Amino acid sequence: MADESETTVPGRIVDLLERHQVLFDRSSHRPVYTSADAAEVRGESLHSGAKALLVKTDSGFVLLVLPGDCKLDSKATKRLAGSKSLRFATREEVAELTGLEPGSIPPFGSLFGLPTFCDAGLAECEQINFNAGAHTESIRMRYQDYQHVESPTVGAFSRPAS
Repeated sequence: MADESETTVPGRIVDLLERHQVLFDRSSHRPVYTSADAAEVRGESLHSGAKALLVKTDSGFVLLVLPGDCKLDSKATKRLAGSKSLRFATREEVAELTGLEPGSIPPFGSLFGLPTFCDAGLAECEQINFNAGAHTESIRMRYQDYQHVESPTVGAFSRPAS
């Protein structure tokens, strides 16, 4: 039987971070389904939450990562991705591409063969927090380490969610 690291997304994330010798904290908690609930249960700022959104552009699916207190700026995202169209992936597409439920996707498109775009606003955080493939698992790590491990395309494509 395969161990967790070979079969689960949380295990694959841990393997990825350990291979890169990145320090991180992994925690288990009650299920959370919103960025605000996740920030509360983690005891961290909403802004430091790395919210991962799977979207479809003209050229295919991409993973967008933005601060938890922001929402997607569709026009800026289309410009950055060089796309005329943009839509959120359906629940079925999320499951097919990642094996996960919406809201549990980690900010590592590379785990799923997807390009990753990270909003520059997340770089304001020394530490970032994210769901690690489950609504009950979180990881906290340094933003600089995330940038080094994932090497996302960085740009400005979010706005405050006021």
